Amino acid sequence: MSLQLNCKTAFPCRGACFKLNPLPRRSVTFATGYICSPCKAGWGASFVSASADFSRRRQPKKVSVARSKGTAAKGFVPGNQSRSKKNARVKKGELTPVVSEVSGVDKKQTVDVNIDDDTEGEVGFSQEVVDRTDEIVGAVEESTTADDDRINEEAARLLELEANQRRQEIERIAEENLFEGTKLFVYPPVVKPDQDIEIFLNKNLSTLSEEPDILIMGAFNDWKWKSFTVRLNKTSFKGDWWSCQLYVPREAYKVDFVFFNGQNVYDNNDQKDFCINVHGGMDAIEFEEFLLEEKRKELEKLAWEQAERERQAEEQRRTEADRAAKEEDRSRARVEVERMRETLPQLMKNAVKSIDNVWYIEPSEFRGKDLIRLYYNRSSGPLAHADEIWIHGGHNNWKYGLSIVERLVKSVLKGGEWWYADVVVPDQALVLDWVFADGPPQKAVVYDNNCKQDFHAIVPKAIPDEQFWVEEEQLLYRQFQEERRLREEAIRAKVEKIARLKAETKERTLKRFLLSQKHIVFTDPLDVRAGSTVTIFYNPSNTNLNGKPEVWFRCSFNRWSHRNGPLPPQRMLPAENGTHVKASIKVPLDAYMMDFVFSESEHGGVFDNKFGMDYHIPVFGGIVKEPPLHIIHIAVEMAPIAKVGGLGDVVTSLSRAVQDLNHNVDIILPKYDCLNLSNIKDLQCQRNYFWGGTEIKVWHGKVEGLSVYFLEPQNGFFQVGCVYGRGNDAERFGFFCHAALEFLLQSGFHPDIIHCHDWSSAPVAWLFKDTYTSYGLSKAKVVFTIHNLEFGAHFIGKAMQYADKATTVSPTYSREVAGNPAVAPHLHKFHGIINGIDPDIWDPYNDNFIPVSYTSENVVEGKKASKEALQQKLGLRKVDLPLVGIITRLTHQKGIHLIKHAIWHTLERGGQVVLLGSAPDPRIQNDFVNLANELHSSHNDRARLCLSYDEPLSHLIYAGADFILVPSIFEPCGLTQLTAMRYGSIPVVRKTGGLYDTVFDVDNDKDRAQAQGLETNGFSFDGADTGGVDYALNRAISAWYNGRDWFNALCKSVMEQDWSWNRPALDYLELYHAARKAK
Repeated sequence: MSLQLNCKTAFPCRGACFKLNPLPRRSVTFATGYICSPCKAGWGASFVSASADFSRRRQPKKVSVARSKGTAAKGFVPGNQSRSKKNARVKKGELTPVVSEVSGVDKKQTVDVNIDDDTEGEVGFSQEVVDRTDEIVGAVEESTTADDDRINEEAARLLELEANQRRQEIERIAEENLFEGTKLFVYPPVVKPDQDIEIFLNKNLSTLSEEPDILIMGAFNDWKWKSFTVRLNKTSFKGDWWSCQLYVPREAYKVDFVFFNGQNVYDNNDQKDFCINVHGGMDAIEFEEFLLEEKRKELEKLAWEQAERERQAEEQRRTEADRAAKEEDRSRARVEVERMRETLPQLMKNAVKSIDNVWYIEPSEFRGKDLIRLYYNRSSGPLAHADEIWIHGGHNNWKYGLSIVERLVKSVLKGGEWWYADVVVPDQALVLDWVFADGPPQKAVVYDNNCKQDFHAIVPKAIPDEQFWVEEEQLLYRQFQEERRLREEAIRAKVEKIARLKAETKERTLKRFLLSQKHIVFTDPLDVRAGSTVTIFYNPSNTNLNGKPEVWFRCSFNRWSHRNGPLPPQRMLPAENGTHVKASIKVPLDAYMMDFVFSESEHGGVFDNKFGMDYHIPVFGGIVKEPPLHIIHIAVEMAPIAKVGGLGDVVTSLSRAVQDLNHNVDIILPKYDCLNLSNIKDLQCQRNYFWGGTEIKVWHGKVEGLSVYFLEPQNGFFQVGCVYGRGNDAERFGFFCHAALEFLLQSGFHPDIIHCHDWSSAPVAWLFKDTYTSYGLSKAKVVFTIHNLEFGAHFIGKAMQYADKATTVSPTYSREVAGNPAVAPHLHKFHGIINGIDPDIWDPYNDNFIPVSYTSENVVEGKKASKEALQQKLGLRKVDLPLVGIITRLTHQKGIHLIKHAIWHTLERGGQVVLLGSAPDPRIQNDFVNLANELHSSHNDRARLCLSYDEPLSHLIYAGADFILVPSIFEPCGLTQLTAMRYGSIPVVRKTGGLYDTVFDVDNDKDRAQAQGLETNGFSFDGADTGGVDYALNRAISAWYNGRDWFNALCKSVMEQDWSWNRPALDYLELYHAARKAK
């Protein structure tokens, strides 16, 4: 009776399977080539149809059968099968009949086989067959022509004998299985890899007993490898036996299959599938390693193909761009020639042959390429007392720039003050243009430029004809092409250098990250590679396992989610240095992260799990990449479109850095009416929704490459011309937080992490946990960051309670606020992660606001040019003195009393001071206005206070200053000192918050810097009095005066330190993953 099954009922699980035990072996000799049915991999494979006539050798004939329909085997997933090989191994030109072809029926049948060429073309032989065949071949080679017939007859007799023996053996096995009521057997009984086998099914005992057609569908190795579908054919054996042939690939350890009627009726061994174990080949683990290696090769091939496509696309783009550029340059040349033709009459009119008693030319008649002598009367103009006289000249109204540079000599023959120079007239010159000077270009000071009209002389014999203009157009075209080439080469070289510098910086930062806990744990090699063996060194004396008699290493991969699960605990052995213990492991090819903890015994006990974070080390070169997280920031600031303070910088820069690590990031922001729309790309209104009786419009755009959703409630909350400063800020931002969560819910978002910031988006934490986790957003975890605890402590405390993980913007600030009632109860989930700066925005090598691009390689030259430009811009004396820059908001937090003192003290030490900043408090602003006026009167050439926001000027100050002063009373992180170092300026700071974490005093912090893998980089002071400022400033300015080489080396060193988001982004990702583990 046939069962009509659907896909779900036919194969719901892969628990047990029908297994065939090997039968006793009997001596059997095979004839040439026991031939498999060529089985094509895949659901829609062609079927092999075999029928009998053993007496004749058949020629292959291709047939195909329509794709089968109906349920599939439970373990078979077509998309996961390799289809690169055929399930066939047949010698071309010869086929040996299988048992199902041998029939006592007189009627002859044909063998129809679908065969695709196999490059290996091998056939499995028994050793006896090989030996006998060799004997026959040898006899043929040694025999005479008269013996050929006899040998051929003998060979045919042997083949027939062996085929009969084989048939008799299989027939005996079939009868035994029929007697025992077994519906399935395989021949040979012991299946080995790289072998042809024949599978027999007793149709009478199958659910397919009433079906006219029977096919086998299967794959190897738990349905993971090379699927096949083959038609069975009826044999002549007693009982209703049907059979087909399969080739068992060398990678197989098991054959999995079901039978079906080609449509939707199956025999699947009572939903357990059939399987045959393969002996003597790979086991399951070895096969998994083989699959990984195959995957690696496939990925390498795909990467190469993708790179080749990109190369070809780039080549095509360049070809098209080059074609367009050439056409543009030709058009420019044509336009320029037309303009020259129009202006030539006036140009010729203004030009003369000489000016009496000033200049003249000999000979008076000349043309292009002629050598002429130009005379000049020194006494006729401002060069009357010059020691040297030079001509700086060009032609055709200076069209081609400076093309004539010659030094004049005094004429002996002419006498008086006549000087001359021999000049070759440029080809294509219609008019000569020049001035006289007291030196060569770049060195001249005094000029005679004919009262700012320049000198012009007509070229008498250069009467332009049509050919002249054709040549002029071609000349201009070549000039434009060369200018474009040089310009594009410079741009390309700059882009490549920026990319190289970024890559080198990232590599250094990653190495620093890997070594950041070297006092506790490190690996050899430092860069862990997939497929390699790595040794882990651990120092228990610096952890809670100090003094334990044993240390056990517990490891897995891919955030503890690897397919093989955790490795068995491994007892660590003493390392050579005596303080560390070590263990070695093999890293699988499909690893992207190594995860581990340490314990005091094999069974657990006390653990070192890095305070609940676990230890994680990235694995490079694996065939599997880390699945991306989806992080959504809900914030009220974002640089550069709605920036008030550092919060806006963090939201943008952190998001970009995490996105660069191949994770998905979205930002939700209020749509203020004061947004800087020029920095938003593709801003569009996408939809609207309602919450709390208010319509909310949803806009979407790109900011700095980030996806941003703007929420615009129609209640006017954010149409007030500012971000903060309204009396109802708490109500406005509370509404925004609720609306943002409602947007996520109604839009079907399921982020991994929701990251909220400061008091303004703190309500997200408790609204999410109290309301929205029960509505379908339960997947997400909440991370909350404190940027400044001075504002909204109540909201911050409540968010700390509800958040899964919490951070603040530097480790030192986290310790400074640990006793605050809003923070103290939650220290177990509170972490300090230093902020970074955006290296694309702050980049002295690619900064349009400074005169000379520079890197650490030419920092001295670059900063010298910027200092001179800064002095000129602000009207300071252009002199080489130590210059102290101050860029800050003028508030009490920033230490304004210390700033004032530092200004006067710097001037006392002979330095210059530039301050850029403004005060939100009018009283403080007026105080600094008065100070600016006083300094203008007393030190106008050495001090300048710019009391307003000026972004371009800030870049010039960072580049032109020798020192940047940051004397904050408290500073959660601070970005000023980080930007200063990016531009090679030395920070002078007070030891607080992030300033202490990032600035290492050159005299006092060498050990602390070395522990962080850094060099010392600045000057710092304790306390909040003027004595502290003097202590730091005196050392800094003295170092500038007394050790310029040392100071310049320090500038170079600080530029090479990485204070971008490269490292903080890695720390935040670790925190995000830890949050996902939180209960």
